[in-house]
Amino acid sequence: MSTSNAATTSGAASTPVFAAQQTMVAPPAPRRRVTRKTWQTVVWLVVLLALTAVVLYPLVWLLFSTFKPNAEFGQNPGLLPQSPTIDNYIKVLEGIAGVPMWRFYANSLLIAVASVIGTVISSSLAAYAFARIQFKGLGVLFAAMIGTLLLPFHVVIIPQYIIFNRLDMVDTFWPLLLPKFLATEAFFVFLLVQFMRQMPRDMDEAARIDGAGHVRIFWSIILPLVKPALITCSIFAFIWSWNDFLGPLLYLTSPDNYPLPIALRLYNDQTSSSDYGATVTASFIALVPVLLFFLVFQRFLVDGVATQGLKG
Repeated sequence: MSTSNAATTSGAASTPVFAAQQTMVAPPAPRRRVTRKTWQTVVWLVVLLALTAVVLYPLVWLLFSTFKPNAEFGQNPGLLPQSPTIDNYIKVLEGIAGVPMWRFYANSLLIAVASVIGTVISSSLAAYAFARIQFKGLGVLFAAMIGTLLLPFHVVIIPQYIIFNRLDMVDTFWPLLLPKFLATEAFFVFLLVQFMRQMPRDMDEAARIDGAGHVRIFWSIILPLVKPALITCSIFAFIWSWNDFLGPLLYLTSPDNYPLPIALRLYNDQTSSSDYGATVTASFIALVPVLLFFLVFQRFLVDGVATQGLKG
């Protein structure tokens, strides 16, 4: 009995020692995993910072170049100006061709804001008809609308110009704005249609039982639910309209009606030699509103695009 008790006692005593040895030996493996994960994080951080620097360098170069004298552009292609000056800003703010810079800004802002309003209203109405209303020829019309996405913009330039010229709308903002109110942007219509189709139709049926018509359903039920998609459309419509060069170049002939993209061309066309300092400065001033607009609404843009992959 004493021998068995001693064996039992020695076994019981050896078990905690063995367990303690296991406990003392186990930690190095997690440490190696933590170290490996930390190094992976550091490597990815360095790579992302390098890519960010590459992407942001042109913007930073543009900013510093606005302080370079015109003669320095051919001598100093580097980042920092050798003789900083604000003459470029003074020249740009005074305007060109007898038109102040604020007028070009106002024209661009008017066209961009009106384009956003027209695009959101017309595209949402067309999308509601395609997504929530059943009518004869729905499939054919929707296929035709999708087919317009395959057509290059240049295909419809000449017919549109002939129409607006006969309507005596050339050198006005109407050729740039009227198509926006007629749901001609098939991309936005398609985006909203896909968003609305994910919503359960039980909401429509419940609203009809309560006596609501299409207008009430569209305004009170559908629009609040498609807010992320509407903001996405607004962001794209604003940026595309603000940066549009071909449309204003075709339809606008008076400098008083020029938006910023056309005004930038004047700094290169007025003389035989280009005014690089004024061109770079005007380009940076024109870029600021778009950059701020995107930074403010980028969260809504991500939400709107991400929600496209969800089933409602």
